[in-house]
Parts: sequence; structure tokens; C-alpha cells
Amino acid sequence: MSAVDTAWLRMDRPYNRMVICGVLIFDRPVARKRLAAVVTERFLRFERFRCIPTEDAAGASWRVDPDFALSRQLEHHALPRGSGRDALARFVSSLVDQPLPTDRPAWQLHLVDHVGGGSALVVRIHHSYADGIALVRVMLAMTDAARDGPPAMPFDAPSGKRTVRKRRASDDPLAAVLDTAMRIGGTIVDKGAELWSDPSKAAALASKGGEIAAEIAHLALMGEDAATRFKGKPGIRKGVAWARPLPLDELKAIGRAHGASINDVVMTTVAAALSRYLRDMGDDVAGQTIRALVPVNLRPLERACDLGNEFGLVFVELPLGIDDPVARLAAVHAGMRALKKSVQPALALGLIAAMGSGPRLLQEALLAILARNASAVLTNVPGPPKPLYLAGARIDDLMFWVPQSGDIGLGLSVISYNGGVQFGVIADRGFCPDPARIAAHFADAFEDLVLATLMTRWPRERPLAPGETAATVARIAVG
Repeated sequence: MSAVDTAWLRMDRPYNRMVICGVLIFDRPVARKRLAAVVTERFLRFERFRCIPTEDAAGASWRVDPDFALSRQLEHHALPRGSGRDALARFVSSLVDQPLPTDRPAWQLHLVDHVGGGSALVVRIHHSYADGIALVRVMLAMTDAARDGPPAMPFDAPSGKRTVRKRRASDDPLAAVLDTAMRIGGTIVDKGAELWSDPSKAAALASKGGEIAAEIAHLALMGEDAATRFKGKPGIRKGVAWARPLPLDELKAIGRAHGASINDVVMTTVAAALSRYLRDMGDDVAGQTIRALVPVNLRPLERACDLGNEFGLVFVELPLGIDDPVARLAAVHAGMRALKKSVQPALALGLIAAMGSGPRLLQEALLAILARNASAVLTNVPGPPKPLYLAGARIDDLMFWVPQSGDIGLGLSVISYNGGVQFGVIADRGFCPDPARIAAHFADAFEDLVLATLMTRWPRERPLAPGETAATVARIAVG
């Protein structure tokens, strides 16, 4: 097992399971037998899904399960007839804090009947198997373009023998930076957390690692994240929720109007929804900003279906205390623009590799440092633009929830599908007893941004600067 995958295996905690959880909601009932046939033919072509992740004194490895049987991985449930999204959310919430069995491959499928007029499929896969980009690609391999075929995205399963250490400069421009980051990860293993905890020692790194040395200093000196109700020691119980999708075309239009990306608009909407929730709870968010750990894909597009974990992390500022939606977007855009040339993702991958190849004490120290500087994990995954089918049923809705590492107790997930953008929340019950209250704010938060955009004087000669309010440049058109 690679050092990076080993790190995700080791990160599992009773209060934070390193399990990616997703749900597909179908327009009609799905037959268990037909689903099992699709899983056998398309999902199990990936040999890793027949393996158990194990760790002993010699290290971590993938061990083929000699007693593998799909019947032990695929469970069948039925909600009360007429159940809707709320009942399904409660069912998923009952699963997300449960450990996966250790005597079989660390993934589960739960076929759930009586969800509206159809069925749902809940998927739980340990993060050590793959990251979100790869798993979405794997799930797409099981889908069809029409009710009875053909396959939506046919491909042959990869051999699974590649690792991130095999990247070369000829592969992509990130190769040299990644190589340096991985070597730094090895240096941290050799010297404990000394280089990380003492920024003055960053200059001792290899000459090619100048930018990475600066990032180590920056991250090591980063102050602890704001003390909101989202910080603290998480407990075992979790809850999930997801919002109705927002139109992807509208998010694109708002982004173009402000010279911002769709991702900027998504981050702005998330920040506004969290701000609304905290205000509902009576908290003062004036001038408040929290950080989210955001995964950044480092895998070349042509290897999107390779299993394993190949992503870095960046700290993204979510401005909660900016009231004006357009000014909030400007602040997010400025922050994201500064991160685009950052080597933070490559450095984070090197640190994660250090966690997997070094002693557990080192992993705990690095994990604690990463977790104290953020309040949430926020991931944005592109999904299929058109409706897909699985086992003869149309997928009407889909969502996934990202696991949280260390003491982080809030996960925010975004995925696009069939012309819509879905927002999901997983939260520690001690931090947020009802995550549906956060999810309910996404639509209103985006609507505020739309209205503020329409009220802004157009064309603008320049972008709205951080701190400048839309009211200073807006007019309301009458007649």
C-alpha cells in the first residue's frame, strides 16, 4: 500500500471515520439481483475492491479476501412505505458513524427500498481505497446512458500498480514540485516534525524546494482557526443532510458577471449558508472568517479512474462576517486567486505521505497541526452533466459526504449532476445537532447573491474590491 493510502487508513478514529459515503436516488425500485450483477461485472473488475486493507509491524498492504462474497458487502433494507428524503437522511445518518468490518473489504453497499416511488443506494468506501475523483469515476463505470444501456463511460480497469512517486516531468508540470514535496515528506519522517514546527529550519530544504519551504513557514505560523461552535472535540454521533440542487447555468452566469469561477461562487454560497446558520444560533459573526481544508486533485485527467489517493489540500478562507454578497464573492475570489499558484497542495501530499510512512506519533502531531487551523473539510467534485441509469433505473439525485480528519467536525460536499449543483453537509451532533438547518440556507444564500448582482450597476469598470459593498455601486432599475 502506498504511503499516502496508508496515511488515510491510519487516520480512522472512533469519532471520525475515514469513510466516504454517497447516496444515489432512483426513479423506480431497483432489483437486488440486477444490482448485484452490475456490481460484479463493473465494480469488482477493480481488484482492490476484493482486498482487505491491513497493517502490521511490516507496514500496510492489500490482502485479497479468501472468503470474499458479494452477499457480505451488499445489504438490503426497506424504509416504511412513502418515505422521503428526510427518512433517507436519518437512515444515512445512522450509518456514517459506524465502523466498517475489518474481516472483509472495507466497503459496503446498502440498497434501500421505498424511497419515494423508487429505491436508493447508499455507498460507503474507506478513504484508503481511493479519493473522491477516482471513486466518482468508478461509480460512473457502473452506469448506463439509457435505461437498458449502453454503458455511459466504458473503460478497462487500471492495473492499480501506479503510485504518485512514479510521476515524471514529462507527465505534467507538477511533477518536479510533487517530487520535491514527497522528498520533504521523507525528510520530515527522518527528523520528526522539526522542520514543520520550526519554520526557521525550512531553509535547510533542497534548493528546488524554495517555494515549499516558504509554504511550510506560512502554514507553521498560521494562527489557529476562529473559535466558533464548529470547533472543539468531536463525538461519535454524526448527522447528514443535503439541499435541493441549484441550477448550474445560474452559478456559471453569476461567476461570469463578476469575472469569477464557478468554484468561487460555490465557496461564497457555502460561506453565506454557514454565516446564516451561526446567526440563527445567536452567534456574532461580525468580522469572522473560518478556514476550510479543500482537496485539490493532482492526478492527470487521463488517469482519473486510477484508484488510490492523489490529491493535496489547501486552506481556504470562508468570510462569514461580510454582509454584502458581492463583496463576499470578491473576497473569496481574491483568496482563491492567490492559491492558484500555491504549492500548498503538493506540500500537503508530501505531509500525508510522511504520515503514512512515519511513526504514528509523527502522524498525530501533523494531523493535530492541520486540524487546528481549519473548521471544516470542503470538497467540490464534478459529476456527470446528463442523467444516468444504474440497473435499469434512472438516477434522479445523488450526493456524497466527505470524512473529516483529526478533530474537524464539519464536512461540506458539492457535486454537479444533470445541470444542477448539489450541496451536502455532515456534522458532528455536538457541534451542529441538525445539519439540515445549514443545508436549508444554501438556496437563500445563492438567491441573495443573484439579487445583489442584479442590483449592481452594469457594466462595472472594475471588480468590487474586498470591503466595498454592493450598495455603494448599485441602483434599482424602475420601469
